Amino acid sequence: MTLARKVLAMLSLVPASSAVAEATHFPLTVMNCGREIHVASAPDRTVTVGQSATEILYALGVADRVVGTSVWFNPVLPQFRERNADIERIADNDPSFEGVVKRKPELVAVQYEWHVGPTGSVATRDQFHDLGINTYIMPADCDTKDNATGGDGTRTAAFSTGSIYKGIHELATIFDVQQAGDTLVDDLEAREKDAISRAKDLALPDDLSAVFWFSSPDGSADPYVAGRLGAPGYMMDKLGIRNVIQSDEEWPTVGWESIARADPDIIVVARMDRRRYAADSVEAKLDFLHNDPVAREMSAVKNGHIIEMDAHAMSATMRTIFGLEALVDALATQPFDR
Repeated sequence: MTLARKVLAMLSLVPASSAVAEATHFPLTVMNCGREIHVASAPDRTVTVGQSATEILYALGVADRVVGTSVWFNPVLPQFRERNADIERIADNDPSFEGVVKRKPELVAVQYEWHVGPTGSVATRDQFHDLGINTYIMPADCDTKDNATGGDGTRTAAFSTGSIYKGIHELATIFDVQQAGDTLVDDLEAREKDAISRAKDLALPDDLSAVFWFSSPDGSADPYVAGRLGAPGYMMDKLGIRNVIQSDEEWPTVGWESIARADPDIIVVARMDRRRYAADSVEAKLDFLHNDPVAREMSAVKNGHIIEMDAHAMSATMRTIFGLEALVDALATQPFDR
């Protein structure tokens, strides 16, 4: 474990007040995803709708101020397992509006705007604000992104990890734990820089291509695959890999015949605990790839270039940096003879 990671782990286990470098001046106004939010004081009661917001708050050392969580794809990061076990999980997937409100939060921290937004599946921001509850949406899901297009939204420009760091700093300011925010961002930036440096040493073929497969509604349905401008697109760009999916949508559905014609060299499949769709499990994905008459003929399948990655790392979260690391590690062990 690096010194930076040891410091981060220590911060997650001590009261947030011990990590304060400069106090936040309240009342605080933050422009968040096109809306001003006004924070009178650091929240004592927070509900999270999305694993990204949950893990960031844990990493900032304010788990004691989280009174409920929801929307989980993967197990919580190991260093937060003990803390997370003591916090109520309202729902594995989408919580109800009533289920969130009954925990009497002062703040609802949200990963995806489609959960809490203009047409929120949980509620609109106005519904919460009418009850005096602030909402904060992670900037990675609205900066350079239009969520009014339906589905998982459309990127208007390429995702960058800067939007992750922005969200961490803003939450650290809202919770008055700026030093913890600085430490977390410094650690993530160092890991990102190191992964990119290691990627340059891999000497991968110049024309390497890939597709990221998140899930599919059922065995015969078109898969949800990563568009070119989201978090997987960022990973591929840093590695010099071409995404065979050129859509600006975050997770478009594309037929296997089209994917097979593009014949990607690498297939990255999402690993998750969620079981909403038939192809959520890695086992279902691998079974399809090896047995479907179209999919099994792809070069990535024949050559064994199938890589597993935590689903949460495929979303625009701090785990994207971990996904980049995992992709570099996996590619370092795979030959690409042409």
